[in-house]
Amino acid sequence: MEATPPRALWAGRTLALLGIVLVAFNLRTAVASLSPILGQLEAEIPLNPAIVGFLGMLPPICYAVFGILTPMVAKRFGLEVTLVWSLLALTAGLFGRGFSGSALTLVATSTLTFAAMGVANVLLPPLVKRYFPDRIGLLTTVYVTAMSVSAFIPPLIAVPIAEAAGWRVSLGEWGLIAAISLVPWIALLVHPRRQAPAALLEEADRGMLRHAVRSPLAWSLALVFAAAGFNAYAAFAWLPSMLHDIAGVAPAEAGALLSLYAAMGLPAGLIVPVLAARYGKVQLLIVIAIVAFVAGYLGLLLVPGWATWLWVALIGAGPLLFPLALVLINLRTRSHAGSVALSGFVQSVGYLIVAAGPLVVGLLHDATGGWFWPLVLLLGSALPAAIAGAVVVRPRFFEDERAR
Repeated sequence: MEATPPRALWAGRTLALLGIVLVAFNLRTAVASLSPILGQLEAEIPLNPAIVGFLGMLPPICYAVFGILTPMVAKRFGLEVTLVWSLLALTAGLFGRGFSGSALTLVATSTLTFAAMGVANVLLPPLVKRYFPDRIGLLTTVYVTAMSVSAFIPPLIAVPIAEAAGWRVSLGEWGLIAAISLVPWIALLVHPRRQAPAALLEEADRGMLRHAVRSPLAWSLALVFAAAGFNAYAAFAWLPSMLHDIAGVAPAEAGALLSLYAAMGLPAGLIVPVLAARYGKVQLLIVIAIVAFVAGYLGLLLVPGWATWLWVALIGAGPLLFPLALVLINLRTRSHAGSVALSGFVQSVGYLIVAAGPLVVGLLHDATGGWFWPLVLLLGSALPAAIAGAVVVRPRFFEDERAR
C-alpha cells in the first residue's frame, strides 16, 4: 500500500484538528477534579469511603465496557455522529456533577461522564487516521499531550475556584469545555463539502483473542498496564486526602501536589515511546518505574512531611509503565491482527484490575483508620509489575507463542 503523501497540517482540516485537540482535553478533567475538593463537597453531601472508592473506579470500568461497545455503535452510525452524541452526554454529565444534590445523583452523573469519555477514548485514534493519515504520529502526540494537560490542570485550580465560587462551580465548569468541543464536529457534519476517507474501528480476530488468554506475554503486558493504572487511579481518588492526613498539607497544596503527580505523565508520554521503540531501552524504563514506585511510597511511609513533593513526583513517575505498555503492544507483535488482539486483551484485563484500585484503597483505609496499610498495598503493587516486566523485556513476539 502506498504511503499517504503529507500535506499542510491545516489544509482543509482545521475543524478536525481543533475538534481532536478539544476532545482530547476533555478526557481526564473529570478524573482529576473531584478529589482535591472532596472536603468541601462532603460538607454538603456526605460520602462514605466506599462511595468515594466507587467513584474512583468508575473511569476504568467505563473505559473497559465502552471500549467493547463503541466499535459496534460507530460502525452503524459513523465516527462523527457517535462522537457528537458522546460529547452531548459528556456535557450533560459534567454539568450534572456540579448540580448534584445527593450521593446517588453524583454517582449517576459521574457514570454518564465516564461512559462518554470511554466512547471518545476509542474514537480518537480512528478519527486521527481518517482526517490525518499523513500525520498520524504527530497528531497522536498532540492529542496524548492534550490528555496529559487535562489531567494536571483541574487539581491545580480546583481548590482556589471552590473557595472563590463554591465546589459546584469547580466541579461543573468543565462542562463548558465539553460544550465548546461540540462546535467543530457539528460544523464538520453539516459542512456541504465534507469529504474524508473511511476509517472504521477494527475488531480483533477471535482466534488471536483465544491465544491471548493463554499467552504469558499478553498476561505480563496486562499486569504492567494494570500496575500503572492501579496506582494512578488510586492517587486521583485519594492522594489529596492522604497527604492532608499524613503530611499535614492544606487542601490547596494537596491539589497542587496531585497536579504535580499528573504532570509527571507529560514527559513520560513524550519520552517513553522514543526510548522504547527507537533505542530499545525497555528494561531500563521498567527499572526506573519500579525504583520510582518503591522510593516514593517508602518516602510517604517513613518521612511524609519531609520533601513531600519529591515522594509525589516519584510515584507520579512510576506510571510511565502505561505508555510503555501501549508501545510494547506494537513492538511485541508481528501483524496488525496480532496488535489489535493484544491491545484489546491488555486493555480489557488491565482496566478491570485498575478499577479495583480506588475502591480497595478506600475500604482498607476505612477498615484500618489510617493510610499505612493502603500505602503498603500500593508499594506492594511494584512486585507483580517487576515480575511481569521481566517477561515483557524479552524480545519475543505474541504470534510466535501461538506457533509453539
